[in-house]
Amino acid sequence: MKTTYQIYPLKVGFFNFKNYTYIIVDKETRSAAIVDPSWEVEIIVNVLSKLEVELSTILLTHSHYDHVNMVDALIMKYNPMVYMSYIEANYYRFKCKNLITIDDMDLVSVGQTEIRCLATPGHTAGGSCYLLKGSLFTGDTIFIEGCGICTGKGASAEDMFESIQKIKSIVRPDVRIYPGHSYGKKPGYSMEYLMKENIYLHINDKKHFIEFRNRKNQKNLFIFK
Repeated sequence: MKTTYQIYPLKVGFFNFKNYTYIIVDKETRSAAIVDPSWEVEIIVNVLSKLEVELSTILLTHSHYDHVNMVDALIMKYNPMVYMSYIEANYYRFKCKNLITIDDMDLVSVGQTEIRCLATPGHTAGGSCYLLKGSLFTGDTIFIEGCGICTGKGASAEDMFESIQKIKSIVRPDVRIYPGHSYGKKPGYSMEYLMKENIYLHINDKKHFIEFRNRKNQKNLFIFK
């Protein structure tokens, strides 16, 4: 699929935490966005320098520390605008310089590239995904292998069910999925693959989904690879 942008996945970590953050570069203007910058700012800065791009935008899927801990460092160096859903920022009282709160289906432009915010609560009260032509950045809403846990403050398995149904109804089969963590598979599998292989996308009964998502004695919830 021909797109106006390129994606550069970065695997960053701190002890047992492993996250994916993504640099999105608009081909025409060389303006760049970064999704959920975390842990290793030196890696991020080095890649931005090698790419010779201008970081104009930070896109935050949610406010958990492992997805936002390098926001302030990047603001100090590049002064980008920071986008997070209004519900998320308000519920968790997230603040930073240059913060712009957004709502469901709002558009953010990075050069010639349009990015649509999809409200996808469940893992948190105001979690979001970011949809581009051909790509979806999902944070901890859905992974290639599953979906985010729904037991923290503001989390809801019922909301997660609705968010997954929404993604299934909006996102085309050929769209590539870029989550915040991996449990073994690299980012970039298609929505078509997830529809076949991700069990949480198979469950269409809300009650069954809630019971399954919140089942007891789940293992390896934080064993990111």
